[in-house]
Amino acid sequence: MRAAALTLVALGMAQAALADTTSTAGLVDKYGLVESTTPVAALPNWRKPQRIVVDSAVPGLLAAVREAAPGVNIVAAQNVAEMAAARADAAIGRTSVICDDSVLASGRNLRWLQSIYSGIEDCIGKRRLQSGEVLLTNMRAVAGPIIAEHTIAMLLALSRGLHRSIPQQANGELSDDYRTNPLVVLQGKTLLVVGLGGIGTEVAKRAEALGMQVIATRASSKPAPSFVKYVGKPAELTSLIATADVVVNTAPLTAATQGMFDAGMFARMKTSAYFVNVARGGAVVTDDLVAALQSQRIAGAALDVTDPEPLPKNHPLWRMPNVILTPHVAGMSDLGDEAQREVVGENLRRYIAGERMLSVVDLEREY
Repeated sequence: MRAAALTLVALGMAQAALADTTSTAGLVDKYGLVESTTPVAALPNWRKPQRIVVDSAVPGLLAAVREAAPGVNIVAAQNVAEMAAARADAAIGRTSVICDDSVLASGRNLRWLQSIYSGIEDCIGKRRLQSGEVLLTNMRAVAGPIIAEHTIAMLLALSRGLHRSIPQQANGELSDDYRTNPLVVLQGKTLLVVGLGGIGTEVAKRAEALGMQVIATRASSKPAPSFVKYVGKPAELTSLIATADVVVNTAPLTAATQGMFDAGMFARMKTSAYFVNVARGGAVVTDDLVAALQSQRIAGAALDVTDPEPLPKNHPLWRMPNVILTPHVAGMSDLGDEAQREVVGENLRRYIAGERMLSVVDLEREY
């Protein structure tokens, strides 16, 4: 009887382990996450965290961390000062908070930072991160499908003139101005994805489903997915952009991408082309974009991000008839923060267990 009971216990443990592995694999596939090649326990300064500080100003984050790490001392911090005072082994929260200089200097025990955002501009150039002393993980690619839907929505609005019809509807009259402002068919057109990462791949997938020909640039040497006709290196952008009917920027903001869409780049685009930016406003020289739009050097733009952000009330982009603006909401949806909580919980479990981490930031590449 005892042997049979032990066998049942062992079977139950094996089934639980299998279920956990399956669940983990499903999470990685669900969000298109990338696992590090080296288990975190193999890093020279890793140890199981005894004290974790959480940015409690983020709704739901504290509860998610406590659920994922029941045996760890979790400290809530409402601001940067409280986070620095915690002198924790790990910090989880908004990028600007966890990468603040005072937090990074708060103690020798700090080993890991988990950002709930994908952008890590606030962490670039920080000594403890650059040296590898402190590990940084983020939410890269997690909101890819949602941002891709927003991208396609803005593109369809531009091409079908919805940005003109909707304001007219509020006035109770619709003018037939489509002879001077023709509607555009996307099928058969070429869409260029600048930065074929998690978000860019999702955009490409949806554009191909609309019958568009998709080309792209990215820094890695991964082979092109089946729905992308050609993937070039970043240096090929100047030639590829001249062939595109739609240019979508999904590249992270780095020293290399800062201001890359300038007057020279817009001059290479077709006069009938649209420019869509759902990445970072800093990738665009805004004055040059305004000039390209005013001179009809390009046909239109759809921007979820701008530089500066928010735009001043008197900025010319507000009043342009060939521009669609949204307030940096491309990653928001009725799903709420479910993805953030799932990935934070899984990465926390992995860090405690010393396993391979998800979405480790490469500070040299700046993403």
